[in-house]
Amino acid sequence: MQAIEVNDLRKEFKVQKSREGLKGALRDLFNREYNQVTAVKDISFHIPKGEICGYIGENGAGKSTTIKMLTGILVPTSGDIRVNGFVPYKEREKFVQGIGVVFGQRSQLWWDIGVIESFQLLKKVYRVSEADFKARLDELVQRLQLAELLNRPVRKLSLGQRMRCELAASLLHNPQILFLDEPTIGLDIVVKTEIREFLKSMNQRYETTILLTTHDLQDIEALCSRVIMLDDGRIIYDGGLEELKAKWGKGKEVVLQFSGPVTLERLQGLTQGMEVAWSIDNELTARVWIPQQRANVSEVLGRVVGVLNIEDIKILETNTDDIVREIYKSGSADSKDRRSLDQASGKKEAVHV
Repeated sequence: MQAIEVNDLRKEFKVQKSREGLKGALRDLFNREYNQVTAVKDISFHIPKGEICGYIGENGAGKSTTIKMLTGILVPTSGDIRVNGFVPYKEREKFVQGIGVVFGQRSQLWWDIGVIESFQLLKKVYRVSEADFKARLDELVQRLQLAELLNRPVRKLSLGQRMRCELAASLLHNPQILFLDEPTIGLDIVVKTEIREFLKSMNQRYETTILLTTHDLQDIEALCSRVIMLDDGRIIYDGGLEELKAKWGKGKEVVLQFSGPVTLERLQGLTQGMEVAWSIDNELTARVWIPQQRANVSEVLGRVVGVLNIEDIKILETNTDDIVREIYKSGSADSKDRRSLDQASGKKEAVHV
């Protein structure tokens, strides 16, 4: 079953031109001119029930515009949308019963009243029965550690505390679909980790479908098996995160620390016939570059382990941030464009084994 269906979705805006100077400003008062801006350009994707999908793109790529159309805030210029079987902007009252929304920079809680009072108001908005509300609230309070926050005014909460309350507010009516727009923006690593773990558990327990937009790619790696990448209003990649890494990853560098001195010639001799490149940091430390799909780490280590004594191994690989950055530069996630990544020297992730 498809939770979200998007076909040929397009959104255009009229943006007023601003002329320069006082004369230009006066002319704008009486004779305005507009530019046509297309924020979302005929995109299509389907998200099945229970999936956590990352929806990523640079500022201005069209992410938030898409979310606003999917939640019924904006009306598309053209194309078809179905969310839980409803057309969001046409069947608003029935539609909102089945979705939850968290905008990281906007609040759905009332600023000057206690958190519990906001929850009570949302209970009436979503027409949740008293029994269901109590059971759901008890679970959310326990899972998100909200007991000490319920009677505080929202304005007295820290950003991390408010975001935990925002998540609870969006889930009080047990929606089938949760839209998260930058839910961890500005949060410290501890709160981010808590929120990620909570979202994973909610997805596993209730099969809640989650569409997540974020600039923090650690959110994507922690939560999403699938990622949709948007650039200038168009989808440039839609697929698995691991597939993206495999297609665009340029290779791995392995750092080995030996218990005794080694030479470059010795290491090259052990891996003769393999397309790898060795370098020496010092007499006890060496690095080997293993190109993607030319050789694998286990084969290289198999040649060295047992012949030389190794004290430590560190594997470095291109991280998701670098991969996404290079894809945006090329404007396509097609594998034929990966040479730009092969030529780039980006940051790497370290894994000790």
